Order: sequence, then structure tokens, then C-alpha cells
Amino acid sequence: MPKPDFWKNNKRYYDLKSYWRNLFGCNVHKLQIDAGFSCPNRDGHIATGGCIYCDGRGSKLRQKGELPSVTEQIQSGKKFYKPHASKYVAYFQTFTNTYAPAEKLRSLYDEALAQEDVIGLAIGTRPDCLGPDVITLLSGYAKKYHVWLELGLQSMHDKTLKFINRGHNFQQFLGAVNVCAGRGINLCAHIIVGLPGETDEEILQTAKAIAVLPINGIKIHSLLALEGTALGEMYKNGSIKIMSKDKYVALVTDILEILPAEMVIQRLTADGYRDIFLAPEWAMNKLDVLNSINRELERRDSYQGNNFIK
Repeated sequence: MPKPDFWKNNKRYYDLKSYWRNLFGCNVHKLQIDAGFSCPNRDGHIATGGCIYCDGRGSKLRQKGELPSVTEQIQSGKKFYKPHASKYVAYFQTFTNTYAPAEKLRSLYDEALAQEDVIGLAIGTRPDCLGPDVITLLSGYAKKYHVWLELGLQSMHDKTLKFINRGHNFQQFLGAVNVCAGRGINLCAHIIVGLPGETDEEILQTAKAIAVLPINGIKIHSLLALEGTALGEMYKNGSIKIMSKDKYVALVTDILEILPAEMVIQRLTADGYRDIFLAPEWAMNKLDVLNSINRELERRDSYQGNNFIK
């Protein structure tokens, strides 16, 4: 399979920067926002422990004390990116950003969209926190703005979701995707490569499932062991092992080949807070991981979508 012409980049996969330049004709950057949300998997609504890999601290802003307003966070973010961006997407990132009454969500989202050169929203959430009123709200925004809804899945296998204490199952994820489909909302799925107990084939099964769903983008994360998390304790006592870089690179390349060429690749690895980082050491060098994935695609003479099957 040759490189698709519409990518207009020098990579072997369709990255978010290229997608936005295709769509808007200019550089677009995400402005990360912590709007003070909690998570039903931490506050007792579903569970109190959260996912086993989550340290529960939230953003660095939250750790410093009272959160700045959405407006203040956007203005600060703009200073960081200028003059490299001309448009922005407000990224509600920390914890579950639809976990509130619809009117509170509207107030926060409206505040973000009122800022100069903010052309849309990216909202990170869980598939079990999308009531009809929230879907109606988001689909309304999608008629006027560029909207991404990022759904944490991590794995399609319920045994894995139970082990990592996600608090939802794959069927709930499918339900969220189906209810959003056709409403103008761009969907991005999050998965983790290297979850304990999963075989290579099970990891690729998750990718294959996502590949045929009405999903527009994906974030692929490496599994990180962090101090203060249940996973971190498992790593320290030797009950789990973290995947090697070579193995991770090979599997991510396999995943890229499975995904359709038009799916936007928003992330290919993960990095965590250095003050609590335990493993894997190779994940600390994000650029090296990305370069290694590119080299593996080149070695195979392959591209995203090379093995996609409808």
C-alpha cells in the first residue's frame, strides 16, 4: 500500500498535526485544561480506588492549589504555543470531563469557546458518563465547532478491564460509540499496550475491534508503573512485568498496520510525572520511542492501514 496522498506529511501514519493542517490550513494546538472534575471510579459512585495505573493527583495545576479559571488556563496555554499556532482546541483533560450536570458542562465549555482563536473542544471522559443530555449538548456544539470526544477504553477484553479496575465493560464502550455515531462528534479511543495478562493477539484484537467502529482517532499508550498506584506496587513486588521497548514498538507498528488509513493517530506512547515514575525507563524518552516506531515502519516498508480489513 502506498502512502495516501491526503496525509500530506513525511510520516508513515496520519498524525493529528497533519489532520488539522488538512482541515483548517494552519497549525492547531490543544490547550490542556483541568476544570476540577472528579471521576466516578474514585469518588465512590463506581469505586474508590480508581484504575490501577492512575495516581489520582490530577494535573500539576491541581497539585499547586486552587485551580485557575478556564479562561486563565487558556490564556496561559496560548503564551506557551505562540507563535507556533494560529488556532486552538480547548482540551478538557483531567479525570472525567463529562461527570457533572449538563448545565455546568455548558458553562465550562462555553467559557472555553468564548476565547479568541479557540475553534473547538476535546473532552476526555469515560464511556459510562455520557447521558442523553450530555450527548445532546456535545452534538449541539459539533454543529458549530470542531469537537473531539475522547473515550477511555484501554482494552476490549472484560477480564482485563476488571483486573485494571476500569469500572465499565466493553459493551458500555460500544454503546457510547453507537449513541455518538452520526452526530458530528469526532470520537477518539484510548488503548494501553502492555496491560498485565494480555497476549499479543489479545492486544491486536482490541485494535481490530476499534478499526471497524465509527471512530475517528486513537491514542495508544504504553503502560507506566507509577509510585503511589496499585500497579506500581505490583511492579515493585515483582508480580507484573513491564513490556520491553522492542516489543512495544513491534506491537504498535502491528496496530498501525491494522487501523484504517484515515484514522487520526493522536498518540503513540505515554509519559508520566518524573517524580513518581518507576518503569519502564525507555518510556522516559518519548522522541526515541516515536523514532523507533518510524524506523520499524520503514524497515517493513509499511504504512498505517497496510493490513486494514473492513
